[in-house]
Amino acid sequence: TDIEIQAKEILIIRERLKELITAALKPPKKRIPTRPTLGSKKRRLKAKKTRGEVKALRGRVDPPE
Repeated sequence: TDIEIQAKEILIIRERLKELITAALKPPKKRIPTRPTLGSKKRRLKAKKTRGEVKALRGRVDPPE
């Protein structure tokens, strides 16, 4: 009947809630800091250089005489 189904669902929900609470109480895993790879460093510096060159081209243009 409907009441039996509701009772089963309530038990399932309580069990799920208990699992969620126990999972939330666990301390988070400690993060191990990593270092950027050589390739990523080179790509970043290349992109910075390109942007710098683009910005250096901006500015006033002297009118031709």
